[in-house]
Amino acid sequence: MTSRNTQRTVIIGVARSDAHAVANHLIAMRLREAGFLVVNLGVCTPLEEFAEALSAHPDAEAVLIGSLNGHAYEDLADLPALRAAGRLHCPVIVGGNLSVGSHKDGDERERLLRLGVDHILDDADQIPLLLDLLHAARVTPLTGV
Repeated sequence: MTSRNTQRTVIIGVARSDAHAVANHLIAMRLREAGFLVVNLGVCTPLEEFAEALSAHPDAEAVLIGSLNGHAYEDLADLPALRAAGRLHCPVIVGGNLSVGSHKDGDERERLLRLGVDHILDDADQIPLLLDLLHAARVTPLTGV
């Protein structure tokens, strides 16, 4: 485990209209076991609360938002305004069930990316790897050489 001074911080929570807590707690537990300081905002979290948490933890590497009820796009509608105001300046990662119903039209991912989501994950097991890749790019920026 890393010392508290060098501990990597992430902010996690479940989207505004979603009360699914189990995956959120399992992801938080897994990230803590991997040495992360996890600021877990819990379920039914409006984007404004993610922005406030980032203000309180400006060193956070990413904001992770889960959505299992399929209303991710609606719940993240304020993302462009918060991005424009500089209030959500770190990578925003979304995962879970991205739309309602069993038939997916395939546009869910593109709509979220256009909204300002940086990464969309299909599997919670991908989170640590993505965080490590983002961290490595932040510590050693690509120079194009």
